[in-house]
Amino acid sequence: MHETDFSHEHSETVAERAAIARSIWAQDNLVFTTVSIDIGSSTSHLLFAKVALQRQSQAHSSRFVVIGRDIVWRSPILLTPFRTDDLIDAAVLGDFIDRCYRDAGFTKDQIDGGTVILTGEAIKRKNARAIDELFAAQAGKFVCASAGHKLEARLAAHGSGAVALSKARGICLLHIDIGGGTTKLALIDRGMIVGLAAFAIGGRLIATDARGDWTRIDHAARLVGNDLSLDLSSNLLADEAIRGQIVQRLATAATDIILDAPLDTLRRSLLLTEPLPRKAAPAALTLSGGVAEYIFGHEANDFGDIAQPLAQALAHELSVRSGLPLIDPGQRIRATVIGASQFTVQVSGKTIYLPDPYALPVRNVPVVHVTMDAGRLDRERIAAEIRGGLEEIDLDSVPGVTVAFTWRGDPEHARLHAAGEAILSALQPVRERIKHLLVAIDGDIAKTFGRLLHRELNWPGKIVCLDGVELHELDYIDLGELIAPPGVVPVVIKSLLFA
Repeated sequence: MHETDFSHEHSETVAERAAIARSIWAQDNLVFTTVSIDIGSSTSHLLFAKVALQRQSQAHSSRFVVIGRDIVWRSPILLTPFRTDDLIDAAVLGDFIDRCYRDAGFTKDQIDGGTVILTGEAIKRKNARAIDELFAAQAGKFVCASAGHKLEARLAAHGSGAVALSKARGICLLHIDIGGGTTKLALIDRGMIVGLAAFAIGGRLIATDARGDWTRIDHAARLVGNDLSLDLSSNLLADEAIRGQIVQRLATAATDIILDAPLDTLRRSLLLTEPLPRKAAPAALTLSGGVAEYIFGHEANDFGDIAQPLAQALAHELSVRSGLPLIDPGQRIRATVIGASQFTVQVSGKTIYLPDPYALPVRNVPVVHVTMDAGRLDRERIAAEIRGGLEEIDLDSVPGVTVAFTWRGDPEHARLHAAGEAILSALQPVRERIKHLLVAIDGDIAKTFGRLLHRELNWPGKIVCLDGVELHELDYIDLGELIAPPGVVPVVIKSLLFA
């Protein structure tokens, strides 16, 4: 009787156990459906991907890390539509993106997150910011608008496969991503990016218009023309020999910058960032971007620009002058958008402090970095560091401010209280202008620290405190809505740089 009752009482245990297992799994695992849109100097394209994240529970941490990535759909390549009035054609881009969603079988409410990246000449257009924000608002539930030379260099290094290749071989690689208007550099030492830079040379600096006439010449190509004493105000661009002179000078200048030749006036004027830090000597060169399609023989068509002859000239210059092998790391024209789909999203730890869930989502929040001492905290130095960061931010034009730091040592109340006092004393003079206070901590103290700021130290406005988030050389973050389970917030890291 007892055994019969026992069996009857637990007749649904298999289903119950499965439900419990799913619930436990959901607490520690996330799968995001992401979209990444790359609007570049030469081409535009997008892709959809699944990104799997898992909490490091065995390491006694609340941090989530990416454990798997799967690209599920890639768009065709579109020549970026520029209008004659120095604007990007938003209608053409919008139609292209809408068509991609339909062809991929996704609706916008099925997208959890992603990025919109404007690169090269696209950043300089008068309506670049408006285009970026338009697609960020329309492309999914939580999509960030993003641009910036160093961020693009980092994404291309990851998305091309160069970082993985450097790590697998245990060597230093110099990665070169050559697009339509810019070239991005990333020095990678055994899988770690140790230097980033960019300069204004690309395959679409000179191009034909809709009628096939050579009428488009961007600023960097004009600089080279001036260096060659060419009068480009006339119709010299139609002369293939003249274009050849410009292409060869571009290839030479690009190789000079890549190989760290002394800067002359031309090369200095082409730099978009400070020169690349040379912390290690590369054993090989890896290349991606549209020009790399020609270098490695994956493209033969002419698209009315100088990409093909530039590829030939640059490959020769790099091979002869560097003596290093040129390696295809796996992805070429899609490197940046693949990197964007996989390497811009983090999620918070599970010990976040979020007293008002309706404070989210929030986008384009600038980050102020501060160093927390490992031992006794220097309140005056911390406050001064934050005030210095705030001086570079127009608080009236942004939705809030993020204070980011790494917490070292035990979470003793006295140390937490000192850190909180230092932060709020720095913010006190501008408190009324801060709409959202975000605190991003590389550590597992967010709930305790957020409660201290809010309840003990009486921060009066909207506050969100996140842990398990690591920020490096980044300018802005976006926060998505709370995901429950497992009770985390998606964090998209980005850099904004518009003309």
